Amino acid sequence: MESIFHEKVISNALKVWGLELILFNSPEYQRLRIDPINERSFICNYKEHWFTVRKLGKQWFNLNSLLTGPELISDTYLALFLAQLQQEGYSIFVVKGDLPDCEADQLLQMIRVQQMHRPKLIGEELAQLKEQRVQKTDLERVLEANDGSGMLDEDEEDLQRALALSRQEIDLEDEEADLRRAIQLSMQGTSRNICQDIPQTSGTHLTSEELRKRREAYFEKEQQKRQQQQQQQQDPPGHPCEKPNTSSGALDSDLGDAMSEEDMLQAAVTMSLETVRSNFKTEGKK
Repeated sequence: MESIFHEKVISNALKVWGLELILFNSPEYQRLRIDPINERSFICNYKEHWFTVRKLGKQWFNLNSLLTGPELISDTYLALFLAQLQQEGYSIFVVKGDLPDCEADQLLQMIRVQQMHRPKLIGEELAQLKEQRVQKTDLERVLEANDGSGMLDEDEEDLQRALALSRQEIDLEDEEADLRRAIQLSMQGTSRNICQDIPQTSGTHLTSEELRKRREAYFEKEQQKRQQQQQQQQDPPGHPCEKPNTSSGALDSDLGDAMSEEDMLQAAVTMSLETVRSNFKTEGKK
């Protein structure tokens, strides 16, 4: 009775404008076989909620107050939309008569509306906004947590880099220490070998003065030998030149002593290089 009462109230109010309400699914209206797109307006009711579906200009609009704005309805979708409302329990009334003029109807007679996004229910929009706020808050928390973990990750990376550099420095120091030990061992071995190979005079090492005198004697003997060879080449074969008083045995002995010094130096250098190589190979295997 309450819905009938509201229907009577609305029907009486529309009569003032010369309009009449007819039930859309009544047998009387269905016999007329009128296409819904040829009508001008529909009033829909479910319990205490009322809203209008009206044609403004050349397009249909759902003017439900529960939506965030007018919803554009195409001509092909209008009949399906009305049938869907009936299945949901709505009572639909057709408004007959000439509707009063309105600015929206006059404007839309000249232009057509294109709706990119369908309006949502007010409660649905509020729920969606609330959900977005919750998601935004959760996202901010996640980002903050990620920022903190990112800082920790950066600190760990810095620590790892510092440890790697420290290990490299330690390795370099160890290599340098090993190299110094190898060189020292090589020098010790070389000095021992040189001391063993150097000929001794009267049980003692040669002094620098004695070594200098022996070198001078060696060079003088070499010079005398060259002069003798030149005289032999200049004198005829029948007149051999006199040999110097110095005996060949003494010369060979001194030359052998001089050559032994050179051989000694070469052997010492070779031994030093071999010792360094063997020490490096041993350290490499470790």
